[in-house]
Amino acid sequence: MRDDKTVKRLTQYNEIMKENDDIYRGFAKEMGLSECAFWILYILRTEDTAPVQSAICAWLYEPKQTVNSALKKMEAEGYIDLAPGSDRRSKVILLTEQGIRLCEKTVDKMIEMELDALGGMTEQEQGAIIRLFRKYTDLLKTLYRNRMDH
Repeated sequence: MRDDKTVKRLTQYNEIMKENDDIYRGFAKEMGLSECAFWILYILRTEDTAPVQSAICAWLYEPKQTVNSALKKMEAEGYIDLAPGSDRRSKVILLTEQGIRLCEKTVDKMIEMELDALGGMTEQEQGAIIRLFRKYTDLLKTLYRNRMDH
């Protein structure tokens, strides 16, 4: 076991991460969206190019079936169109006019809140939070992969 300070910081970190997750989960629920649908819409609003399903799965770290189910439901509800991609197996995901209106009422509000939250930090604080979170995640990923290889 590590020293008490490190254990306490790990507990604090995990509490913050769970609180953060709860904000997004609660927001999606309040907006009448599944978490997966929320994040798909979020990606569609923040990416410059229309993504394919495999890219959505990779960004969300979700199984293909979960993303596919959410996409089919969103398509049936008229929020997205699935257009042919670069090969016959891939589909490009596009927002419909109805989907754009849904985003304006939902994920766009979260994006604004996120920008305001980051805007409440100095440029140095913004850089530090990104840099340190990236470092922690990279270290954890390396340790995870090393443990899984043994």
